[in-house]
Amino acid sequence: MTKTPLIYTAIDTGDLERACTLSRDLAPYTGIKLGLEFFNAFGPQGIEKVLSAAPDAQLFIDLKFHDIPNTVAGAVRSICTHFTPAYLNVHASGGRAMMEAAAEACQKTSNGKTRLLAVTILTALSEGDLTEIGYQQDGAQERVKALALLTQSSGLDGVVCSSHEIGTLRAACGEDFALMVPGIRPAGSEAGDQKRIMTPEQALHEGATHLVIGRPITQADDPAKAAQDILSTLSNA
Repeated sequence: MTKTPLIYTAIDTGDLERACTLSRDLAPYTGIKLGLEFFNAFGPQGIEKVLSAAPDAQLFIDLKFHDIPNTVAGAVRSICTHFTPAYLNVHASGGRAMMEAAAEACQKTSNGKTRLLAVTILTALSEGDLTEIGYQQDGAQERVKALALLTQSSGLDGVVCSSHEIGTLRAACGEDFALMVPGIRPAGSEAGDQKRIMTPEQALHEGATHLVIGRPITQADDPAKAAQDILSTLSNA
């Protein structure tokens, strides 16, 4: 497996044995994303079990920390003391001081081995949703761009963004800024609870660094084959 996998498979399940089996089967082909559902059910011990089943897995620990700077820095240190995920994340809306504290904690504790991302706007939110929660002066594109530039100037390595902001952010933040893109659905897949979606080929063409794919892989009859099939469509993208 390459050191920086193109795809991270979202394995958010309340079944620890299934999570371990999926991680073992998929780690040769994709990274493994473990989020809030998994972490709240099983905690750090669950991550340890996944790594026991798939010791070479590249992890994206997707906990979206958002609190006062000292608390978030402590949370980042705690994760990076026990594990060395490829990626960890916070919310960009926590502001500069919070992100700077998190970035410093991540760099020092992981010795630079873990890259820190910030979530801009969740891909489950539509323009109507954003208006309802108070983002009334500009649309998603401009809001995400502003949050990404703040993230970059705060010393983080990239952002989690929807596929529809990839081009804007690549132009604004440059080629070395990581864009982790959820809401990816292979052609013919159901959108589920994602509202701003794109196919893997389209997202890669736009400039995504990594794609996050969940149910089209994890709910397939043969998850490993589903992952390989998606990767094969991207080999010439």
